[in-house]
Amino acid sequence: MSDLRRISKITLRIACQCLWLAALVVGLSGMYLLVNFRQTGLLFHNIYLILPAIVALISAAVLLASGGIGCWMSIRDSTVLQAAVHSEFEPFWGMFQNYTGNKQDFNSNAVDAIQEEFQCCGVHNYSDWFGTPWFNRTGKIQVPHSCCNITFDTCNGTLDRPGLLYPQGCQAKLEGGWMFVLYFIIISSAVVAVIQVVGLVTAAQLMRDQPLQEYRILDRDSVN
Repeated sequence: MSDLRRISKITLRIACQCLWLAALVVGLSGMYLLVNFRQTGLLFHNIYLILPAIVALISAAVLLASGGIGCWMSIRDSTVLQAAVHSEFEPFWGMFQNYTGNKQDFNSNAVDAIQEEFQCCGVHNYSDWFGTPWFNRTGKIQVPHSCCNITFDTCNGTLDRPGLLYPQGCQAKLEGGWMFVLYFIIISSAVVAVIQVVGLVTAAQLMRDQPLQEYRILDRDSVN
């Protein structure tokens, strides 16, 4: 396991613990609001007064679920997770098999756009093109021009100079982007959870009972 992957898993676990802690605080706050409204008799007078409590409980459930998903991702065996992700990208191979090179073909345009956008070639590497019908029809001498590294102006897709092609396949690039989005969602949820806890603490401070000011009745002579 690389150092970057190890750090990412540790960071994800810490974020999940923060999510669970935030879910506990937010959930207890919602329960406190419900109990407080029930004891004061306000629960049945105005339904809108319990909306903050309901929102707090829903938020707690979402945070709890997000933390659980994140912990599952960090604890789950990496080979199983990689296999699950790999199975989701199996139809991706069919796009390369149906490649025609025709600019009017939607599938071909999609393949070229993916290879140019993610700077990749083939599913795993450029050799994946060797088993495609398009490669056989073109004389088995080149791959699509979208496989060319943009830093080399002389690249035309021919196999006599493979160093001018993108070395990495598109599936690895797409899987890496997908995993990055998942990590980003979990960590962002942790940040939102912290903000929610700070907001609840601030709101609780503002809602604390303030001492009532003393009033006295003034007679008419003192007013005059």
